[in-house]
Amino acid sequence: MKKFLVVLSLLVVILSFAAKVELVFWTHEDPNRTPLEEGYIKEFQKMYPNVEIKRVTYPSDKIKEVLLTAFAARKGPDIFNIEIQDEYPYIVNGRVAPVDLSVLGLKTYNDLKNQYLEGSLDAVTYKGKIYGLPLELTNWCIFINKKYFREVGLDPEKDYPKTWEDMVRISEKLVIRDGQIIKRRGFDFRYPYYLTFFVPMVEQLGGALFSADGKTAIINDNAWIRVLDFMKQWGPNGKNLGSPTYTAARKEFNKDNNTVAMCESGLYQIDRIRTENPAFYNSNEWMVVPWPVFKNAVRDVKCNYYGHYYMVNAESSKEKQQWAWRFINFMLSHPQDYLVKVGLIQPRKDLIESDVFKNYPYSDVFLEDMKKAHIVPLHPQGPQIEQLIREAVESVMLTNTSSRDALNTLKRKVNDLLKEEQ
Repeated sequence: MKKFLVVLSLLVVILSFAAKVELVFWTHEDPNRTPLEEGYIKEFQKMYPNVEIKRVTYPSDKIKEVLLTAFAARKGPDIFNIEIQDEYPYIVNGRVAPVDLSVLGLKTYNDLKNQYLEGSLDAVTYKGKIYGLPLELTNWCIFINKKYFREVGLDPEKDYPKTWEDMVRISEKLVIRDGQIIKRRGFDFRYPYYLTFFVPMVEQLGGALFSADGKTAIINDNAWIRVLDFMKQWGPNGKNLGSPTYTAARKEFNKDNNTVAMCESGLYQIDRIRTENPAFYNSNEWMVVPWPVFKNAVRDVKCNYYGHYYMVNAESSKEKQQWAWRFINFMLSHPQDYLVKVGLIQPRKDLIESDVFKNYPYSDVFLEDMKKAHIVPLHPQGPQIEQLIREAVESVMLTNTSSRDALNTLKRKVNDLLKEEQ
């Protein structure tokens, strides 16, 4: 033990005189995660005085654009994360470096995979190598404000929506309008995350985004048209229950201010309720239920899940890459802290099997839904495809375009993108 301490002390002394290494770290805003990771930065820099880490946050809806611009100018950060569907093009285009196994003390990628739930690293596995470590893997369920249910004569414990048809019926009871202006939404979707929520609704009815061989897009027109019809019914040109033009439902939900009764969100929403509105959190007036399916669904598919994976810039020096992976591994070696303090699920076996996870509010609901779901579709043109789906949905909801016309345009444009890849 004494020898170890002597060696460690010598290492610290040596490192203190080593050339300074600066790592630039970009991530999306999360007020609960920031103090946690800033604490890890301080600990890491204390252990390795030659390393300086500059953590920069951007709004979730801005960081994708900022990263694209930075990488185009070859000035990308050393470490970054965005949602996996947006990260995937960085992998296939060689913009990020594979995980440095030696830094993690591992010999093979299988050794790394064995630490995680089966399949949770598939999204960052490409041509036999792994290109990211998961900050979180998350799906969405339905958050309910129980007070508003009781106001309209509904028992939230029994009358919560099991189907999308239920969601319409219940939302019609819950909605409060002043003319055409909605004062309280019963429920609203998380626009514009269409790969996450819209595509699995299509899959419930037998449709798909891609064919089995990946060469054709928009499979089973009838399924797509039915979901577009559903969205049209939902929007201001239909029953006027919700719209992409309103403030995000999940942001309003936490306020408990009679503006929304239900929203779809991830487990992390729980910790945000706790920090943003402790009185509401402790009130026992909210609950989480499974994501609905259509009444005549041919598949019991739940909301797609997605991940935020920490990745390393392939154009950073080899020295920086090694230090970056060392730091990422250090941060992610605290999965219980991320869960308890931020509500993020790292898909690590040791976390999922722990009592901490099992005792976390509604973790069982999220885990059971995830078993019936799959990760968000990944494609080099994924961000562009999601934008095209967004245009289709918004056209039927906001401009009264027919579902057939919207689908024809969507199908043509997405398949044109696929041809560019072939």
